[in-house]
Amino acid sequence: MARPVSYAKGEAIVRHGDPARGAYVLGEGEAEAVVMQPGGDDLVVARFAAGAMFGEMSLVESGVVTATVRATSPVSGWFVATEDFRALVARSDPPAVRLQHAVTLVLADKLAALNVQLLACAAPEDLPARRAPRGIDPLAGVPRSRSAPFDVAGFLPKLAFFEHFAADEIDTVASRSGYVEVARGGGIFAADTPSSSVFVVLRGAVEVIMVLGERERRIAVVGPGQMVGFIGVLRENRHANWAFARESSLLLDIPAGAFREIYFGHERASTRLRAAVQRNLLASMAHTNRSLTRLLAQAELAAS
Repeated sequence: MARPVSYAKGEAIVRHGDPARGAYVLGEGEAEAVVMQPGGDDLVVARFAAGAMFGEMSLVESGVVTATVRATSPVSGWFVATEDFRALVARSDPPAVRLQHAVTLVLADKLAALNVQLLACAAPEDLPARRAPRGIDPLAGVPRSRSAPFDVAGFLPKLAFFEHFAADEIDTVASRSGYVEVARGGGIFAADTPSSSVFVVLRGAVEVIMVLGERERRIAVVGPGQMVGFIGVLRENRHANWAFARESSLLLDIPAGAFREIYFGHERASTRLRAAVQRNLLASMAHTNRSLTRLLAQAELAAS
C-alpha cells in the first residue's frame, strides 16, 4: 500500500496550506515541522526521527497541511495515501486492524504529549484541588440499567460517536452496554483505578481533570456523542486523571472487555468503532491545541 519516498537535506516534504494527501513514515533520516510566526520567523513545533509518522490526521479526516515539514538530513521512508489507507481498513482483515490501531496509538501519543505541554503552562483558571479520593472507583456498586430512561432508538444515530454506523452496528455496541446516570458533581472514574469501562456521553457533560499538587486543571469537557476512558481501556492501563459529571448526565457504559472485543474484531461494527475512536482523538487534540495556544499567548503578553 505504501510507496517509497526520499528527500534531500533541506527539501520540503509537505508545505503548510497544501491539501493533506496522506501520512509519511520515516525509515531513515530526520525532519522538522515548522510554522511561521506573525513576525515572519519560523518556529519549530516538532522533530521527527526514524520510525516517526506525521500527517496521520489526514488518514482520518480530510484537510490541509498545518505545518511545513523539512528534511534536516537525507530522508527515506514511505508515503501512505489517504484513499489507499481507507480502502485497506475497510477490509477488516488482521493487517488492516493492526494498521488502523497503530494510527490510533500514534494519535493517542501525540495527544498525551500535547497535554504534557499544556500542563507545563500556568493557567489562571486553575482551581484548588477538590477532595477526590485516589484509587477508589466512584461508580463501584452503582447499578447499570439495560435500558435507557427514554427511547434512544432514534437518538443514538444522531450522536457523533455513531456517525456512519448502520442500525445493526449500533445494536452491536448498545447490546453489550449499560446505562448509568450520574448527578452533577458525581465522580465517573478516579486516578489509579482500573480502566473498566468506556463511557459515551448521551446527555449532559463530563469534565476530566488532573490534580497538580494543591490545584486542579480541567483538561477536557466532553459533551453528547463523545467518549471518555477509552485510551486507558485500549492500553489496559489505570486511569491517570479524574472524571466528574459537570451537569446531570446519562452515560452509555461499554465494559472494557466488550469494548476491546468489538474494537479488535473483524466485523463492520469494529471498523466503525475504530474510526469513532480516531475521530474522538482528533477532536480532543483540536481542543488541547486551542487551549495550549491560548495559554502560550497569555504567557507571552504577561512577559511583554
